[in-house]
Amino acid sequence: MKAPLLYRIASALLLLFAAGHTMGFRRVDARWGVDAAIQALKATRFDVQGFSRTYWGFYTGFGLFVSVLLLFAAAVAWQLGGLSREVLGARPGVTWGLAVCFVAVTFLSWQYFFIAPVVFSGMIALSLLAAAWSAGGS
Repeated sequence: MKAPLLYRIASALLLLFAAGHTMGFRRVDARWGVDAAIQALKATRFDVQGFSRTYWGFYTGFGLFVSVLLLFAAAVAWQLGGLSREVLGARPGVTWGLAVCFVAVTFLSWQYFFIAPVVFSGMIALSLLAAAWSAGGS
């Protein structure tokens, strides 16, 4: 496959990953038996640099950061898909950097999460690695 198509595939996968993450990261299944812990995260307030916050708020904020960064990565991948092989080959820091970033995301997903983020991040990493390789940016 050629780099532009691989970047467009990665972009589409990133959009799906962002949507799934945004819809799912705050869901809690009662079967997990963590209701008391979640309620404590939501109820316990503390002051940080003049703001009253909860750990649940921190969790939500960081989760939304991830969604925004996934959307940005989708936009970057889409833009890379519109560049010529010559331009891509002259930008190995961007092409390989994005690919290596998602290899790291895949590793972190494997270590700390579950099958859906492992599969999505793995497919994204493979698409980005193949695109960077195809672009000749080594």
